[in-house]
Amino acid sequence: MDLLIRDARVIDGTGDASYRADVGIRNGRIAEIRKEGGGPRPTAAEVIEADGLALSPGFIDMHAHSDLALLRDPDHSAKAAQGVTLEVIGQDGLSYAPVDDRTLAQVRQAITGWNGDGSDIDFSWRTVGEYLDTLDRAHGGNGIAVNAAYLIPQGTVRMYAVGWDDRDATPQELDRMRQLVAEGLEQGAVGMSSGLTYTPGMYAKDSELAELCRVVAAYDGYYCPHHRSYGAGALDAYREMVELTREADCALHLAHATMNFGVNKGKAPDLLSLIDDALGSGADISLDTYPYTPGCTTLVAMLPSWASEGGPDAIMARLRDDETAEKIRHHMEVIGADGCHGVPIEWDTIEISGVSDPGLASCVGKTIAESAGMRGEAPWVTARRLLLNDKLGSTILQHVGHEENVQAIMKHRVHTGGSDGILQGFKPHPRAYGTFPQYLGRYARELGILSLEETVAHLTSRPAARLRLPDRGLVREGYRADLVLFDPDTVAAGSTFEAPRTLPVGIPHVLIDGRFVIEDGRRTEVLAGRAVRRTPRA
Repeated sequence: MDLLIRDARVIDGTGDASYRADVGIRNGRIAEIRKEGGGPRPTAAEVIEADGLALSPGFIDMHAHSDLALLRDPDHSAKAAQGVTLEVIGQDGLSYAPVDDRTLAQVRQAITGWNGDGSDIDFSWRTVGEYLDTLDRAHGGNGIAVNAAYLIPQGTVRMYAVGWDDRDATPQELDRMRQLVAEGLEQGAVGMSSGLTYTPGMYAKDSELAELCRVVAAYDGYYCPHHRSYGAGALDAYREMVELTREADCALHLAHATMNFGVNKGKAPDLLSLIDDALGSGADISLDTYPYTPGCTTLVAMLPSWASEGGPDAIMARLRDDETAEKIRHHMEVIGADGCHGVPIEWDTIEISGVSDPGLASCVGKTIAESAGMRGEAPWVTARRLLLNDKLGSTILQHVGHEENVQAIMKHRVHTGGSDGILQGFKPHPRAYGTFPQYLGRYARELGILSLEETVAHLTSRPAARLRLPDRGLVREGYRADLVLFDPDTVAAGSTFEAPRTLPVGIPHVLIDGRFVIEDGRRTEVLAGRAVRRTPRA
């Protein structure tokens, strides 16, 4: 063997009871698993004495926003140190491929709050395949920190083919969108995402989305919608996605499947009943959640969709106009904007977590209500000024979640883990650095919401099955040696809302393809990550 992990507590990802074993690795794959008492122990050029540490498959982050971070930062300890060995990017219907020059400029501006403005990135690609190739060749040809799979962003596709208008696509435009989705899947994307509270993706009617989902289904991919509401009407929005994908005969993965805002307190059982009924009738559904209550997005995403029609420049023009800005305020504060999920905005729940302009850093860590109070002005005045001065680049934490809903949903049999981690900003959500140890430490060890074996299955084999990865997600002979060694007694998220970039504890070793990405708790220089492309079904 190249490497032997000796005397580990193997939690193999199936959910079954753990066992003691030596695990041998050769040529980047698990070559032998010798259970305790199973005969002569394997030998290897290098040996790690696990001394009872848990050995599990690498964790799969089913909802990541590392689209540029993987190219920008070869270290990427935010995910590597958590034991994440694969991220699914291209989320929420907005990312950087496929694009033309116009679309690229627009999407860069639209999601500056998620990924930065990209001024430090060489945007040499235009197609999905070229983007995946760029990941493979990143950092001097050495690759990226962790593996990455890509979802075709439906909002970007609509931006490309239709633009930013709130209207139906023409037959020619719909054909072009079908073509773009098919090309992206052929080039290796694993499915398609939507952001149906983000423009311009939200302008697509269900009939248009169903047509694109039929293309996704033809390539055996899956649809991952950020659906039309997580607040007022959340259950109807979930039901809409279930019915849409059943009509299109397409697999469905519900992104960050939360039940937030006051109107949904205690309503997780209603969502789970909806999912169970659909599963019982033959639907192919999975979901992901993060183990925290607040959400995270951009401040501009809170605006009503009519205020965002036409793209970022049009938004800025409307905000500058006093009469139009007052209409925006009324819609947000009184009616309930669709950008805020149909719920009138509560400014004391909107905390600024990051700004693009360093000169606005004094706003970070304060709610809009707090900043407004310090200035002696109405919250909308503060929010409007920030949107204009930061050129729509501000990110927020939205404190609207319910712990009982979080716990109920994570126990469901089709649940997987997703950080939804936005890495930008001075004070990002701690989920970006802490999701996976938070599951292992707080929810498995401390609260006992799931057993450790069940928790690992949620974070490994279940997402691997959704992605149809034939050789990842389990500790099994012949599988890729994407592995994590962690201490079940001490593993914990170091990140907090006060110190969100703190790395976790209790995860001394992380391997990708049998190479140490984390060794003895420290990030190595290894770049073993690559683009993981869609696997055609045999």
